Amino acid sequence: MTDERNVPQDDDTQPIDSSFFSPAPQPRNEWTSASWTAPPNHPATPEHWFEPSTSPAAPSVPAATVPAPSWQPPAQQPAAGGRSGSGIGTIVSAALLAAVLASGGTFAALTATGALDRPASTNPSNANNTSVTQPVTIDESSAVIDVAKNAGPAVVRIVSEGVDPNATNLPEQGIGSGVIFNPNGWILTNRHVVAGSNKLTVELKDGTQYPGTIYGIDTLTDLAIVKIDAKDLTAAGLGDSDALRVGQLVVAIGSPLGTFSNTVTSGIVSAKGREINASGSSLRNLIQTDAAINPGNSGGPLLDASSAVIGINTAIASDSTGIGFSIPINIAKPLMAQALAGKQLERPYIGIRYEDIDAQLAKTDSLPVKVGALVSREADQNGNPPITAGSPAEAAGIQPGDIITAIGQTKIDTEHPLDAVLAQNAPGDTIQLSILRGGQPSTVDVTLAVRPSNP
Repeated sequence: MTDERNVPQDDDTQPIDSSFFSPAPQPRNEWTSASWTAPPNHPATPEHWFEPSTSPAAPSVPAATVPAPSWQPPAQQPAAGGRSGSGIGTIVSAALLAAVLASGGTFAALTATGALDRPASTNPSNANNTSVTQPVTIDESSAVIDVAKNAGPAVVRIVSEGVDPNATNLPEQGIGSGVIFNPNGWILTNRHVVAGSNKLTVELKDGTQYPGTIYGIDTLTDLAIVKIDAKDLTAAGLGDSDALRVGQLVVAIGSPLGTFSNTVTSGIVSAKGREINASGSSLRNLIQTDAAINPGNSGGPLLDASSAVIGINTAIASDSTGIGFSIPINIAKPLMAQALAGKQLERPYIGIRYEDIDAQLAKTDSLPVKVGALVSREADQNGNPPITAGSPAEAAGIQPGDIITAIGQTKIDTEHPLDAVLAQNAPGDTIQLSILRGGQPSTVDVTLAVRPSNP
């Protein structure tokens, strides 16, 4: 199950679209609407859907003292994703589908977040050269055990039922995961897990089942919110995905292959700010992790060592070992706040096309800064202007060639790209942009509009 398609270029406020290895990005819109296309039908027997993988996931590091024991825990053997004939960068689905849901391009997700600092005690006065025990302050195995205990009850299995759009009245079923973020039955999951379904069943860790309803679908990312009629549930705490560091311990929990509910895997944050193309859409600012993710993990949480959710598992790369992607939880927080307030799920919009500034672009264009967002100077290949007519950006007086350096107190850089920072606001909010125009700094207030469904 692989999918690697071109990204639509029709959004009025989308950052440039650059391929994984493209040296010269071209301007594009600020956000791209996802259009999830289902993979081909699979045999009904789960054993035939995915072939076993021969590449083990990275093992967790056991607690150690000095001298360190030679024993290492056995490598975890993840269930396999689909086989692909394409090369690196192909994305495989993580929700388990017997056939396809209308908008449900199934993606596997992975989970990663958390940090463990392990200072060791020393004894400089040891003059006899005897062995000195240096205890590790945090046992990583214990940390994973604690995460599983604390967050496991908040992870659910979601079974979606629909009709195959490519065959008349042919029923189909998909299985994914989700995480309870409020004890009154509010669940965060992936859009491709639930989109196109006409019936949802949510199963808790203890086996209790509830009918679920789709509260809302994100117009920007692969996220959705589901509601069940239940109270006093165990809800997971939310972390800060902006504070993640590469190399931190993370733990993924979900239902791989749709059968092994509440499966726990662990790994590290491999990278941040990744962009992938999946089902004809571009997903940006993703967390990359090597925690084992398999079909059925989609929509499940990626947690740090404190048991806080820092991402939602979304996709894995085929023809690879330990390359998975998760949507940062900070991008999802505005949607959760809107749902709890009884509001429609909406995303903010300013109406510009821009390029992310890096050292090469700064050198090529002789820019005064090496980070930020450069508002495109010219219309795109379809004749769309860099500033959308009637948009908040036009009303605020933003001009082609302006460089946006900050939103409020948050500096725009590789760790905090413009679209990710903007997504943490809501329509109607007034934000202050710091800009450079002709090398001169200034600020401008912009009142955000509602992002169109088809910008």
